[in-house]
Amino acid sequence: MPDPEEPERKQDGRAQDRLDGDAERRRRRAQFLRELNEAKALRDRVQPRRARAARMRQQMRMRTFRW
Repeated sequence: MPDPEEPERKQDGRAQDRLDGDAERRRRRAQFLRELNEAKALRDRVQPRRARAARMRQQMRMRTFRW
């Protein structure tokens, strides 16, 4: 005879797996964003003229943006 509590354990296990999966996804995303920012900073140091031009373009975008 099947145990009536068993389906609850299976659901809890899936919920826990999903929470672990979400935490792992957030951790990987945070790591990716850190590495991306590090790569952008390195590129800015290596190519200062391009970095300045990119900053100017971004400033112009922000000036012309309407709320």
